[in-house]
This record gives sequence, C-alpha cells and structure tokens, in this order.
Amino acid sequence: MVSEFGTIFLFILTAIVLIVSMLMLAKLLRPHKPNVEKLTTYESGEDPIGNANVQFNVRFYVVALVFLLFEVELVFLFPWAVVFGQATLIQQTDGLWGWFSLIEMLIFVGILVLGLAYAWAKGYLDWVRPQPKVPIIETKVPANLYQKVNEKYGRPPVNEK
Repeated sequence: MVSEFGTIFLFILTAIVLIVSMLMLAKLLRPHKPNVEKLTTYESGEDPIGNANVQFNVRFYVVALVFLLFEVELVFLFPWAVVFGQATLIQQTDGLWGWFSLIEMLIFVGILVLGLAYAWAKGYLDWVRPQPKVPIIETKVPANLYQKVNEKYGRPPVNEK
C-alpha cells in the first residue's frame, strides 16, 4: 500500500514523465530545416541594427525596487491582522494584547512612512521623462513609399531629415 507521500511522489513522477515524453515526441515530429534567415535575430520583422545592450533609464529600476520593498513589507500586515483578532489572546491578557499589537504595527507602519519620506526627499520618486530619440536608419526603401503607406492607413506623415 502506497503512503500519502508515495502518492504525491507518483503524481510528480508521472507529470515529469509526461512532460519529457511530450517534448521528445514534439522534437521527433517537427521539421528541422535551419537556414541563415531562420537563425538571424528577429526584431518585429526588421533586421537588428546596432548594439542590443541599450541602457534604460535607471528610474525604472529604482521605482520598481521601492514598490517591491513596500509591497513585501505590507504583506506582513496580513498575519498581524489575523493574530490581532484572536479573542482568546485578548481575553487572556485583559486587553493588553490588543494594545501591544496596535502599537507594534503603528511602529512598523511608521518605519515604512519614514522610508517613503526618505525616498521622496532623496528624489528617488521623481520621474524625469527623457526626451525620446528617434533613430535614424539608413534604408534602401525610398521615403515616398513610407509616405504612401502612412496615407493609406491614416497615420501622420513621417518627418524627413
């Protein structure tokens, strides 16, 4: 007789075997005809030009990190709310548990507010919009063909330089 852990192990093992077998079957059935065009880098139908290591504005990362920091810390409010609402703990401590939990969470939220004020004062939350740089691409297609396509689909005209 298989134990409960054995059942879980068999379920995981079956899932792994099914996934590997489906991947192997797909590899056997699919056509494999590589050529130069298929092996090139694909960027929305255009040939890539220049270096792919484009530097992004650091503000994206800073705002994301600040958001993640506060979001993870706010997750700690949920266990606090569950423990705070236990009537048996409040009754056993003659109501002191409720006050202790409330003061503890006010200190925690106060530290979060101080961190937010620090990030705000340092300018980490200021969003500076960089001026968009329109890339100039050398192409063999004449500009009047682009203009015809834009007129056909109702797009604004392309500024030529």
